[in-house]
Amino acid sequence: MSIPPATPRAKTSFAPTTPVTTRVSASQAIQSSPHYATTRRHSLYGVEDRVVIDPGSRIWKVGFSGEGRPRDVFFANKKTGAPLWNLQRATDLAERDEEEKLLEISLQTCLRSVFHDSLLTDPKARKVILVEHPLLPLYIKDIIARILFENNVPSVSFASSHLLSLFAVGRITGLVLDCGHLESVALPIFAARPLFPQLRTTPLAGARFTSHIRALLLLFGTYLPPPSSLSAAINVPAANRATRVPQEVLSDSVIEEIKTRCCFVGDALGSTIDTREATPAKDESSEFEVPSSDTTHSESEFSHNTGRESLSMSEFSVVSSVARVPSSDAPHGEGHLQALATMYTRHSTATDLHMQVVPPPSQQTGTGRGTLIIPGWIRERAAEVLFEGGDVDEASLAEVVLDSLLKVPVDLRKALASSILVSGGTTMLPGFIPRLHAEIICSLSPPSNPSREPKRLNRPLPPQYDRYASLRPLIPYFAILNNPSPPTPMSDRAKAHAGKAPAFSPATLAWVGGSLAGSLKTGGVEVSRERWDEVNMKHDPDQSMDVSADFEDRSASNILPDWTRSPLPGGAPAANVSRIVAEIGA
Repeated sequence: MSIPPATPRAKTSFAPTTPVTTRVSASQAIQSSPHYATTRRHSLYGVEDRVVIDPGSRIWKVGFSGEGRPRDVFFANKKTGAPLWNLQRATDLAERDEEEKLLEISLQTCLRSVFHDSLLTDPKARKVILVEHPLLPLYIKDIIARILFENNVPSVSFASSHLLSLFAVGRITGLVLDCGHLESVALPIFAARPLFPQLRTTPLAGARFTSHIRALLLLFGTYLPPPSSLSAAINVPAANRATRVPQEVLSDSVIEEIKTRCCFVGDALGSTIDTREATPAKDESSEFEVPSSDTTHSESEFSHNTGRESLSMSEFSVVSSVARVPSSDAPHGEGHLQALATMYTRHSTATDLHMQVVPPPSQQTGTGRGTLIIPGWIRERAAEVLFEGGDVDEASLAEVVLDSLLKVPVDLRKALASSILVSGGTTMLPGFIPRLHAEIICSLSPPSNPSREPKRLNRPLPPQYDRYASLRPLIPYFAILNNPSPPTPMSDRAKAHAGKAPAFSPATLAWVGGSLAGSLKTGGVEVSRERWDEVNMKHDPDQSMDVSADFEDRSASNILPDWTRSPLPGGAPAANVSRIVAEIGA
């Protein structure tokens, strides 16, 4: 068979072919960015991924949706590391306006850094998902939204951080405890609906933990200044150079380093004493004896019974006036503080750490750096302040969880108790989640029955008040989803839930949930730029001709989602007051 002649072609190696669509493996998936590998399959420079921003009072986490971790995590105040806002607000109107102006400048700097330094993207081409705290003040939310829309962001979606944390572990029902920097908040969620009226909060969080570490180091820490010369470093022993810790040494960066790299959460003190009764401590050099205390009580109960001395330690003026060695005429609070420290030292398994620090300017006459000696019991027991309960205004973390369960309907308690999720940066302390589970079980134990005599001989004693008696049948069902070392389950429900959450960092759970919601094109309430501009134009007295509107309500913040303004659920019908008055008069 003859072959037909072919048309002569130029000598080139280029042979254009039509690309064939084939199935690619996960390792060869198309990337959404030339620098970051993801498993998303879309355009190389696509803009359908949303920007997920988790704005904390102190630390921000930003990135793109569809990714498993944020692109950047940074301090909101990069110079000092201080939080942008706190739980208190100025009462004077002039001071409040000044605070809001300074806050707006700081938020503008942070948001500019998000788009131009961290993500390197155009804000006009990306929708934004804002991970909001349930108790985030509305004026802060309004400032963030206004700054974003002034930079022509297409839309801003507001999603609850607790709900997103639950999404990140693949659940829609559970009780989420978020322990952040300013406060700890417990919020029950059922069928992806946050039960905001059952929300419970406490100020025992990262800020209190930080101030507690600083106070303990000022009171019980040791500082070795650098030797004045090289010969003094050899001839003068370190014990002769030991002094109290200067306040200038404990800078914010030093405290942050100690908190994140040195501290951990020990077991409850009662269990530690029981396990160490047969084996005495190796370090017997303490100058004081262990105070007599009932070993059946937990450490948080012992700290609460000592009064308010442990809480007053956070004030530097009080700490500086406390002597290291208690004398016979020492105040009552100092003896209890020293007794508490002695008991911690006797039953602590942690070792002392030596940390090189920059000496204060008033003492920079030697060579090298100073040495900060961190006692081992401070590393192990500094987090006890988070578990000290009994206060109405400052409940412990376990009490916050139980109080939230008391408020939910009875038929939801078992499902929520077996699906507890812990999130937030403070919960990343080693041993925090197992200790929280132990504290919850300990708080549900029956109260002790002290010997009481009836006031009247013919009348028996009234029953003792038991706060969590209705929750005691739930003890076998308590389970924490992200518990790294769950205890032996006491029920099939606890066995099916305890420790079954994906191994995401508790600090990034909310951001990961926002990333998941953005990739699924879901999320919270979305406010578009057109809607924002329309409300602003309507409420602008220079552009609007409506003079009958109330000028005090001329703000676009009323279109932002706010669960505190939602109507309460329907209850009993309203009473007919006139009919009741007429019946009473008749």
